[in-house]
Amino acid sequence: MTSTTSTEPLARRLRRIQQSLGVTADGMLGPETLSALESRLGISPSPRAFSLEVSRRSLDLLVGFEVTSATVYQQKYRRPVWPSESSGVTIGIGYDLGMTPRAQIQRDWQGWINDVDLQRLLSAQGVKGTPAQPLARSLADVQISFEVAASVFYQATLPYVAARTRATYPGVQKLPADAQGMLLSLIYNRGTSLAGNRRTEMAAIKTLVAGGAENLALIADEFLGMMRLWLPPSGLLARRRKESALIRSAAHFYETEELVRL
Repeated sequence: MTSTTSTEPLARRLRRIQQSLGVTADGMLGPETLSALESRLGISPSPRAFSLEVSRRSLDLLVGFEVTSATVYQQKYRRPVWPSESSGVTIGIGYDLGMTPRAQIQRDWQGWINDVDLQRLLSAQGVKGTPAQPLARSLADVQISFEVAASVFYQATLPYVAARTRATYPGVQKLPADAQGMLLSLIYNRGTSLAGNRRTEMAAIKTLVAGGAENLALIADEFLGMMRLWLPPSGLLARRRKESALIRSAAHFYETEELVRL
């Protein structure tokens, strides 16, 4: 006989657990829920290496940039999409299959989606630009819930991108958490290349980051400088403005609960 609990949607069960723990009942297994579970069970996690310590508000902005909200995600992004230009087929919360190594895709999504769908999505690995558009359409029957997308985002994608951000911008970990989060957002969106005319501002930021927090206003200016690359109504114009604004107004002191280590 099958129990009611085993057939109940995972997100609903997780929300019930979160309500009991006194954390945000969003149905996502993110850092806040994991920390609360460790505390309730008396588990003292071993100190682990982390690349960045970012603010929660910066992560909220990043999720908003990528999918707007859980509701919009369900309407527009639960199936593979092609965002345009040089992007590849994108799934979940801005997860670009065209830009991500095959082994990384397998590690990130194994166990979260069924093996058949995972193998089909792997066919999009490395495909970028206009060839990705018909490929996204051919994969439109693959659906990924927001709960699964968010779990992969917080547990796998963000730590990986945080390490790449720190490697690209040495010293970023010494900046305020708001600024660290927005540089993470930049690398998440544009990758790590600093070469060429379209990357002039990103290359300039490397030197400014090395100079420390006193350069925050100059770093913010370089984010605005990138707006030369896109024409209205590109959403990247608003994204760069918001990233720039948070860097410029970055707080220098944070409560523990305001921070997430990646």
